[in-house]
Amino acid sequence: MSGRNNTQVSSFILQGLTDSAGIRLALFTLFLLMYLITMVGNAGMILIIRLDLQLHTPMYFFLSHLSFLDLSYSTVITPKTLESLLTSAKSISRMNCFTQLYFFVFLGATECFLLSSMAYDRYVAICNPLHYPIVMSLRRCCFLILGSYLIGFLDSFVNVLCISRLHFCNSNIIQHFFCDTYPILALSCTDTHDIEVMIFIVTGTTLVVSLITISVSYVFILSTVLKTTSTSGKQKAFSTCGSHLLGVTIFYGTMIFTYLKPSKSYSLGKDQMASVFYTIVIPMLNPFIYSLRNKEVKNALCRVTQKRDGSRQLK
Repeated sequence: MSGRNNTQVSSFILQGLTDSAGIRLALFTLFLLMYLITMVGNAGMILIIRLDLQLHTPMYFFLSHLSFLDLSYSTVITPKTLESLLTSAKSISRMNCFTQLYFFVFLGATECFLLSSMAYDRYVAICNPLHYPIVMSLRRCCFLILGSYLIGFLDSFVNVLCISRLHFCNSNIIQHFFCDTYPILALSCTDTHDIEVMIFIVTGTTLVVSLITISVSYVFILSTVLKTTSTSGKQKAFSTCGSHLLGVTIFYGTMIFTYLKPSKSYSLGKDQMASVFYTIVIPMLNPFIYSLRNKEVKNALCRVTQKRDGSRQLK
C-alpha cells in the first residue's frame, strides 16, 4: 500500500509501543492488570452509588457518569492495545480506526465538560449552600449531563468528518498505538492546514471553555473558604474539592500537553507516554482518587457490604 497513489486506504498499521518481544509481554501484563483494575474500580463506584441511597446526590450523580466515561474510555483503547502487544496484530481497518477515533474524542470531550459540571456543583454547594437543593435539581443535573454528551458528540463528529475527507497515498503506518488525530493527519498526502486549524479550534475551545469554567468556579470557592472563620468548615470544603482538583489537574495536564500544539511538533516517544497516561492510567486512578479520599464513599461501601451480609444471614 505504501508508495502508490491510493486514496482509499482500506486499513492502517498501528506502529505500537515497542518492537521488543520481551517488553511487549511485560507491557501486556501491566496493561491487562491496569485494565482489570479500571473495570472493577469504575464498575464498583457505579454500583455503590446506585445501591446506597445516601449517595443519591448531584455530586455522586456526576461521579457515576465520570466512572462510566472512564470505563468506556479505557475500553475503546486498551483491548486493541493488548491484542497488538500479545499477537503483533497491528492492522486495523479504516472503519474500525475512525470508529475508535470517534469514541476516543467523544468520551474525552464529554469528560471535559463533565468535570466542569462537577466544579459548578462544588461551587453551588460551598458558595450558595442554602439554595443548593433548588439550584442543583435533578432536572438541571440531567441538563448538564446531556449537554456534556452533546458537546462531546459534536466535537467528535467534526473531528472524524474532517479526517475522513483526507487522502492517504504515501503510507498507511500510524506512528501510534491507537488511532489518534495527529498521527493520522501526518499520513495524509494532501494539504491538512485548514483541517488542522479546524480541529485545533474545536479541541482548543473544548479544553479552554471547560478549564475556564473550572477555574472561575474554584476562584469563587477559594474566596468563600478564605472568608470562613471555622477551621472545620475550611477542612470540609478542601476535602470535598481536593479529589476533584487532583483529577482535573492530571487529566487537563496531559490533554493540554498532547493536543494544544501544532501537529508538526508531534513526538512519538513523549506523546505516546502521555497517551498511555490519559487512556490507561487516569481511568484506573479516578476511582481511587474519588473514593480513598472520600469518607462518604467508604461509609457507603461498609453499608452496602453489611446490608449484603445481613441478607445472606436471613437466607
